[in-house]
Amino acid sequence: MKNQYIIKKNHHFQNIISNKKYIKSPSFVIYYFIDDKKRFKYGVSVGKKLGNAVFRNKVKRQIRQMVRGLLPDIKEKKAQIIIMARVPITKMTFEQNLNELKNSLNKIR
Repeated sequence: MKNQYIIKKNHHFQNIISNKKYIKSPSFVIYYFIDDKKRFKYGVSVGKKLGNAVFRNKVKRQIRQMVRGLLPDIKEKKAQIIIMARVPITKMTFEQNLNELKNSLNKIR
């Protein structure tokens, strides 16, 4: 049941990114596309600049956990979002990243 909110296909990522609506913060870039006909979905992208595969997977797991915790608040926005991690995410704690992500997601209209 948890997979109903996840975007996995590359062409879905490209469609959302090509929409060119985004929010930047020190640790994240959030691309989004608002469609009232569809439900909330999200995808996570972590580049190779962050570190080796083990560390990138850890960051992806943490971001997914953050989104699951924020899901009741952001589910009604009916937006499809791509969360891209930036290098400063490595220097901050989970709680700091969670607050930053929450503030960024609240800016989506």
